[in-house]
Amino acid sequence: MHENPISKEIVDAAFKVHTTLGPGLLESVYESVLAYELNKRGLTVERQLPVLVMYDGVLFEDGYRLDLLVEGKIIVEVKSIEQLANIHKKQLLTYLRLTNMKLGLLINFNEEVIRNGITRIVNGLDLD
Repeated sequence: MHENPISKEIVDAAFKVHTTLGPGLLESVYESVLAYELNKRGLTVERQLPVLVMYDGVLFEDGYRLDLLVEGKIIVEVKSIEQLANIHKKQLLTYLRLTNMKLGLLINFNEEVIRNGITRIVNGLDLD
């Protein structure tokens, strides 16, 4: 399946989770429930995967973890904060570059209206 239909399912699942639970919970709760909802829809979801960093010929596994990897194609970073900052977008773009992935979704569940909390980050995605 191409990234765009997968991302549509992720956004729909995030909407359902947010409508049911509302804002104000911990990120870990939204991450767990969103992964559950995506699994219910038949999507493969991996949680808390390490981001490998190659530097000076040495592979490092420390530090960074992807919240969710959906269908091995889309990185989902889950937040529950007052307001997203540019650094959150840059962080997700760095994850995309390090993993050679093309699409990421930054989802802040601490919004009154979830569509205001969803940011799509693209790393050379073909729009077909």
